[in-house]
Amino acid sequence: MGIVTSKEMFEKAYAGGYAIGAFNVNNMEIIQGITEAAKELRSPLILQVSAGARKYASHTYLMKLVEAAVIETELPICLHLDHGDTFELCKSCIDGGFSSVMIDGSKHSFEDNIALTRKVVEYAHDHGVVVEAELGRLAGIEDDVNVSVEDSSYTRPEEVEEFVARTNVDSLAIAIGTSHGAFKFKPDTKPQLRFDILDEIAKRLPNFPIVLHGASSVPKDLVDIINTYGGNMPGAVGVPEDQLRRAAAGAVCKINIDSDLRLAMTATIRKHFAENPADFDPRQYLKPARAAIKALVAHKITNVLGSAHTA
Repeated sequence: MGIVTSKEMFEKAYAGGYAIGAFNVNNMEIIQGITEAAKELRSPLILQVSAGARKYASHTYLMKLVEAAVIETELPICLHLDHGDTFELCKSCIDGGFSSVMIDGSKHSFEDNIALTRKVVEYAHDHGVVVEAELGRLAGIEDDVNVSVEDSSYTRPEEVEEFVARTNVDSLAIAIGTSHGAFKFKPDTKPQLRFDILDEIAKRLPNFPIVLHGASSVPKDLVDIINTYGGNMPGAVGVPEDQLRRAAAGAVCKINIDSDLRLAMTATIRKHFAENPADFDPRQYLKPARAAIKALVAHKITNVLGSAHTA
């Protein structure tokens, strides 16, 4: 089985009341941890690459690592560009073997977003690649995405039908209260997703796959480990997992997961060096970091996404 698009994945997820995890990847250990968990739980998955990850690891290395994961797991894996912001970037990924791209024109006007998205969709569909777009803007910082609270906005349900019809896009990322980054809400608050907006969008776009970005739900134990070994991070905060599971049971077919993975890796490596200060062998500190990612992904698949045993 080669790299696949998300089309069939989303159709099954919508019908089955679960979501596909879209996990950001940057290196071999992260890919291994994610895919080992998915293999054991027989879950389909999306491995997604940001522009920053391509700069860091290079397109070719990431492609070959994902191809290796397909061989090792025999799972349906979609390779997706996360937050592409130009036609040229999306085209480069399409030409280079990605099966899915996101064109994020949310910073533009409604008409300019449509024009840019339609241009990417036309090129992608001609090459058998699917496209995700975004309406509404999430606050927060993640790689090259940096949106202030003042500039953020909820998705307007009255715009979604026209946008999808005029662009022919395959999935739509919406803003209903999530935000990029790990520490985006005060520890003493409980964020509430705008299910009224989600439900209205689902009515207007029946059987259409919806995407949630910025859906971090950071385990408290990871933050405690980081702080124990020299960090200065606020208490664990994020979108409550029960709300994410509710969204996955409805119209949401893809949930992005990134910050949680970074924290799992960082916390484990910090702990390892605190306990083994003389260690200089990457295999010794990356092995437990990979295991931590695997455990986190297994938890997400089972308790948040609901995608176990659906591959």
